[in-house]
Amino acid sequence: MALLLSVAALGCKPSADRPAEQPWVWDLPPGFPAPLVPADNPMSAAKVALGRMLFYDKRLSANERISCATCHQQALAFSDGRTTPVGLAGDAHPRNAPTLANVAYAPRLNWADPGTKALEAQMEGPVFGHGAPIVEMGLVDEPRREAALARLLVDERYREAFERAFPDTAKYTFAHVFKAIASFERTLVSGMSAWDRYRAGDDTALGAAERRGMYIVRDHAGGALCHHCHDGFNLSGPVKHVDAPFDEIVFANIGLYNVGSTGAYPEGNQGLYEHTKNLSDRGKFRTPTLRNVAVTGPYMHDGSVATLEDVLTVYAEGGRVIEGGPYAGDGRKNPHKSAGLGGTPLSAEQRQDVIAFLGALTDEGFLSDARFSTPYPEDPHFGE
Repeated sequence: MALLLSVAALGCKPSADRPAEQPWVWDLPPGFPAPLVPADNPMSAAKVALGRMLFYDKRLSANERISCATCHQQALAFSDGRTTPVGLAGDAHPRNAPTLANVAYAPRLNWADPGTKALEAQMEGPVFGHGAPIVEMGLVDEPRREAALARLLVDERYREAFERAFPDTAKYTFAHVFKAIASFERTLVSGMSAWDRYRAGDDTALGAAERRGMYIVRDHAGGALCHHCHDGFNLSGPVKHVDAPFDEIVFANIGLYNVGSTGAYPEGNQGLYEHTKNLSDRGKFRTPTLRNVAVTGPYMHDGSVATLEDVLTVYAEGGRVIEGGPYAGDGRKNPHKSAGLGGTPLSAEQRQDVIAFLGALTDEGFLSDARFSTPYPEDPHFGE
């Protein structure tokens, strides 16, 4: 049975004695629509504040050594710089940790799960450790979950924060934990890069190389097709928000693998196919945002491409050739590769221009915004 802690038992102030929570007001970059928010988890400042605490608190893991921020670090646009993350048991996760920047706009979460639509539900995986032997934060059973909640709720800061965030709730469970963290994650909006300033009318925001790279990426210059997959205000695949609540599902195979010339990707990491069992879905993954891409490497769903230069080589050649080893094969000839990815030859100068533009998509303010950092930097419980 889940741990349920009553408000009265904690000695919290009754909600009737507290001022009413003010309606949430989004602080969004110019041109950004408001994210869609689940009706059963409306935004509030108190919920965001609680979620921020929980996001950085290592006591939310079974061994009290890792937090959500361990795999999602602000300085790296909430990615982690590793090929793939490592859970508390030392096991490497099979998937690269994606950026959480603008995750509120993603109609699908994780790399290739068509069913994961809400941040609240997505969190069960890393926190509860679904998909053993990858245990991530390790709360794999009820006793561990009860112990983690107990560790949090003996802290007076949490007792007050939960009461403020959920004033009409008599008992707290992990459903409240996930709602709070999801609320915080929805505030991780990034849209004030040099490119954004240029779009807003500051002609000095981009240099000559960055502007040339922008034309290649955004305007089909030189035959590049980047904008077909990395489009719109988020430079990504489909987005979902109040002005576009449509449920678009788009996954793509870029020819990263062709194991044994069969069209296969490495076992256990075959993308959408693992959910649909349709051979045509082998190697299909979600298209991530290009925002802050210069600080979120290594790249691809498995972190197997080290640098942006290497990423450009994959796209320029229409896939990746692996000469030897267990994953040998010519990804350019993968029979399931998505249409329009036959290759985009770029000169050495064009490559450097594209790299320059991708660097101009870094939102430096987002990487250091105090609103998104640990709330208690001196407390050893809170951190990466």
